[in-house]
Amino acid sequence: MSQSFSISLSQQTADECWGKNALLSFQGQQATIHLDASKDELRQVQQAARKLSGMGIPAVTLVGEIWQQTSRWAFYQGFYNAKTGANVEWGDVTEAQASELDAQKLAVDWVRGAINKTPEELGPSQLALQAAELLSDIGKEHVSYRFIGGEELLQHGFVGIHHVGRGSVRPGVMLQLDYNPTGNPEAEVDIALVGKGITFDSGGYSIKPSNGMAAMKSDMGGAATLTGALALAMMRGLKKRVKLFLCCAENLVSGHAFLLGDIITYKNGVTVEVLNTDAEGRLVLADGLIAATEAKAKYILDAATLTGAAKVAVGRDYNSVLGMDDELVHQLLSCAKSEQEQAWPLPLAPWHSEQISSNFADIANIGSGEGTAGASTAAAFLAKFVEQPEQNWVHMDLSGAYQPSGNDLWAAGGKGHGVKTIAHWLLS
Repeated sequence: MSQSFSISLSQQTADECWGKNALLSFQGQQATIHLDASKDELRQVQQAARKLSGMGIPAVTLVGEIWQQTSRWAFYQGFYNAKTGANVEWGDVTEAQASELDAQKLAVDWVRGAINKTPEELGPSQLALQAAELLSDIGKEHVSYRFIGGEELLQHGFVGIHHVGRGSVRPGVMLQLDYNPTGNPEAEVDIALVGKGITFDSGGYSIKPSNGMAAMKSDMGGAATLTGALALAMMRGLKKRVKLFLCCAENLVSGHAFLLGDIITYKNGVTVEVLNTDAEGRLVLADGLIAATEAKAKYILDAATLTGAAKVAVGRDYNSVLGMDDELVHQLLSCAKSEQEQAWPLPLAPWHSEQISSNFADIANIGSGEGTAGASTAAAFLAKFVEQPEQNWVHMDLSGAYQPSGNDLWAAGGKGHGVKTIAHWLLS
């Protein structure tokens, strides 16, 4: 790798010729990142990587003794971009350290790559198939799966995915994947993961403006993140039985698309009035949560790029965690902290369900009234499809899954932020 650019870390200030308190200095085919002890080290490393990536440097090797496992990964996150990926040699690491970094790279690169694909490349069936292929390659004989799509969804009672997806010529599909390393087909399901896989969201008849629609290839970020998290946990040695339910559809406008005023009757008996076709993610997740409940999983986690309200609350640097089981919420937040990822709790109380009332059905798919908490009422909607939402269920609103334009930490596109948090939680 003779053309690789060397990157080292230093705790000394850069010479003044590089500017006051310069983050980077250069000598030949080597750059040095100068760390300021008063600032967040990992943030500085990722910022430096973004600057180097922007210079068009094709490949780098991390050299020197100061590098830690966490700083190597922070550099990789910042150096990645959607066009070229990230050609980074880890440097002087042990075999175990290299194995872990390579596992993180495989899982997160898959997530970022999937989110960055065009809507034409990645329809509902393609997303489900590629997720199944990734996990089968890793889990081998421990992984089995099936697809339920098109009119077959109705035969199984998965009316939400069918309803949302019927506006597209590419029908909706649910991936049901079983990772069972126990070898016992009767083993109980420890955890069920439910992911929103809207491969493109026009908003339906509640249509988005162009600037709001342009990034909606990323609306399958929940499905992608859970797939990557399960992949990473499996590579880290996960021994629990986990079922993954990906709820995949395109939300498009056509003569077959669902309409405002429609009422959907789910297989658990809950009726839902559609008051906004752009609140479609919760409609498909409901099917996955019902399936997870039917699997009798001890714990259920769903993840979705669900609400703009969560982004307003925490920005795109944090993922939001909501649930009525305070201990489970705390566990996820602790896992995020352990993995140097950002997560923040938002409120969810039983009375939030009172804010999604309907005149014609049990609930509506959006909240009503001025000042309604959008992220909380979306979670309250999901709680209606979990048998005991007060315990062993938690919801993640993935505000941090996608970056519409580059900033000082991330390139534009998918981020993979949350993969390590969920993988850690699966193993904990």
